[in-house]
Amino acid sequence: MKRAFIYKDEKSHKFWCIDYSGYDFSVNYGKSGSIGKFEIKEFETEEECLKQAEKLIRSKEKKGYVEDTGFDFMNKIYIDSEEYGLHPKTSHPRFTEHFTEELYYDCVDEEAPFGSDEGSDTLDSLEETIRKNPKLNFPDYPKYLIEHDWGMEYIPVESLEPEVVKKLASKKEMDMTQSDMVTYATAFGQIKITGHLSPQLQEQGVKAIKRLALLWGNGLTEIQSRMIDDLLSFPIDK
Repeated sequence: MKRAFIYKDEKSHKFWCIDYSGYDFSVNYGKSGSIGKFEIKEFETEEECLKQAEKLIRSKEKKGYVEDTGFDFMNKIYIDSEEYGLHPKTSHPRFTEHFTEELYYDCVDEEAPFGSDEGSDTLDSLEETIRKNPKLNFPDYPKYLIEHDWGMEYIPVESLEPEVVKKLASKKEMDMTQSDMVTYATAFGQIKITGHLSPQLQEQGVKAIKRLALLWGNGLTEIQSRMIDDLLSFPIDK
């Protein structure tokens, strides 16, 4: 259950949101108009989770917070807790609704969007950057991150012909691998953070997954096929 509360007086205007169900809850709070900070708390039982969530809500109400039943949870930015990491309750509702497999919260599987070092670093960079620039140009971000921040060469997918990919990989395999992992991590990251996906990044992400499969030489794996299907079926921005 998602609930939002607002506090306003002569000196401040703040928000506090809570999303509680099952064995955990998230809170998001800060100055109104900001992204704010996200935190996750886990409990041993659902009863304890509910009890502590309701206790927090009563505490906020006693301090003067008033519930905002019209709060727009869909048009806001979601960022993972630094202490906890990947979690559905710190992801955009459109992301959690569409991407239901555990792989989307996997932080160790190299194939998962955020499981590799490259994918994890990409998401971290996106979250840090979007705090400074809420209107971030996501399709351009993979090239910027790799060339500006990492000092490597970004290799866009210009062909999926096996022989062309193989020839290019003989000279630039590491750059290609980095480029592909960062590109599809950015596509999933845009959805996870904002609930939106640009058509250009959807296309780039799918091609990046396919080229990476060619680079690894084993054909599309079950995880890669699922990621492609889920990206292609996500409603893109018009």
